[in-house]
Amino acid sequence: MGKTHEGEMICNVYIAADLLDIFQKLYEANYPIEKIRLVDEYNADDEISMRDNNSSCFNFRFISHTTKVSKHGLGLAVDINTLYNPYVKVVNGKRILEPATAEEYVDRSKNFAYKIDKYDLCYKLFKEHGFEWGGEWTDRKDYQHFELPTNIIEKLYEQ
Repeated sequence: MGKTHEGEMICNVYIAADLLDIFQKLYEANYPIEKIRLVDEYNADDEISMRDNNSSCFNFRFISHTTKVSKHGLGLAVDINTLYNPYVKVVNGKRILEPATAEEYVDRSKNFAYKIDKYDLCYKLFKEHGFEWGGEWTDRKDYQHFELPTNIIEKLYEQ
């Protein structure tokens, strides 16, 4: 923490200017992001990327436990500090945690480095730019995840 690193992120051109603005403001505020690497460096394996606390955008994949293409597959979703902000969902009565190594970060009442919540600068900047936060979903929690709302994406593809 506290050191400047360079990283690389592929995104849809529609959100490129928003991401540049968000990441510039995060950088200026010394907001901690451990790493930003292309998921190619992890053989496009999202679990391995998340375990390494990698922040990323484009990765052609399906929404966890579905056959629907993720908004990451469109380059219209971003995950930030993934190990500390896990995805949590109950499927067939069993709790799913991604990454599987993030158990100690499920309890959001605890304070720890890299945690995203509604008071966090990262949350505020993505919301200002019209993104939804997965930590606000009721059917699952995806604390690392910011995406464009479906209605905006549908309008993009109507054009």
